Amino acid sequence: MRHAYPLARPGQVIGLLGGSFDPAHEGHAHITREAMKRFGLDRVWWLVSPGNPLKSRGPAPLDKRMAHARAVMQHPRVTVTDIEARLGTRYTAQTLAALMRAYPGVRFVWLMGADNLVQFHLWQDWAWIMQNVPVGVLARPGDRISARTSPAARLYRDYRIAGWASHLLGRAQPPAWCFVNVAMSGQSSSAIRAAGTWGAPAEM
Repeated sequence: MRHAYPLARPGQVIGLLGGSFDPAHEGHAHITREAMKRFGLDRVWWLVSPGNPLKSRGPAPLDKRMAHARAVMQHPRVTVTDIEARLGTRYTAQTLAALMRAYPGVRFVWLMGADNLVQFHLWQDWAWIMQNVPVGVLARPGDRISARTSPAARLYRDYRIAGWASHLLGRAQPPAWCFVNVAMSGQSSSAIRAAGTWGAPAEM
């Protein structure tokens, strides 16, 4: 049996990419590779969540999403984990607080697409996240302007690290966030689900 909790050493910088991954796809893998390169991360953990509190429809079974995510993201510095289910946390702020207690000396960076920054102010205890963990934002198609003018971006505009200095984010003292433009995949989990291939009987 694999370790229930990922391994990390004090001093490492770990990027955290959370979500339902329903299903994971190449777009997730692409922004993960870009985040490691841009933000000076030692490793990235995919936090496959039991469910998204902002979505009314439940995702596919966790074990199925985990297996698919591991097939999509095969990289020696990336770990796909269900640690949120093991911790019993429901919201990102709760997860981050639990990880900071469990991994003293490890520096965590929260990763998100620009579309999530647009609605970040709706997240539970979102200001606590900004105050306690550096945040790396990667642009997705069509979301650049709305993300930069979002409530969270406006409120924390004085703490934004310029894109050319993005490699400093991992060791920055929060609040600190950085927005980088990358060539993004237009793939989305919702489009894959709409196509009817994810969750079809042949995959069960």
